[in-house]
Amino acid sequence: MTYVKTAAFAVLSAALSLCGLPTLAQDAAQKLPTVKLNAGLHVIEAEVARTPEERAIGLMHRKEMPANHGMLFVFEQPATQCFWMKNTLLPLSIAFLADDGTVVNVADMKPQSLDSHCSKAPVRLALEMNKGWFERRGIREGSRLSGPGFTPAR
Repeated sequence: MTYVKTAAFAVLSAALSLCGLPTLAQDAAQKLPTVKLNAGLHVIEAEVARTPEERAIGLMHRKEMPANHGMLFVFEQPATQCFWMKNTLLPLSIAFLADDGTVVNVADMKPQSLDSHCSKAPVRLALEMNKGWFERRGIREGSRLSGPGFTPAR
């Protein structure tokens, strides 16, 4: 009888520890495959977050990010996309992008904030960069980025 209780406890403990794995994974910065994008003369090295899990973690827990690096969020369907900065230590700017790379709008986001920043129109793409990156390069609503994954303008 003691063996049965011990075995059951071991199985329960293992199951509970596995339930905690996603939480533990969200407590560390992720490293994703990258793509090179162009904003005029500026080359961006963007990690690509495609899955719900990758998008949920985003740039959380990073203490620094190189100047021309960022994260491109790719969603399955166009929608009003909203972002917040819980557990994100870096101040960031986000550009919401049409499928052809046209900037729909840009927003600056404060670290560790629950303030919501949303696209002004339905989009599938959003690019996060260090705060002020877009402004310093004159990239604003109507500007266009290029690179793999953007569809040609019609």
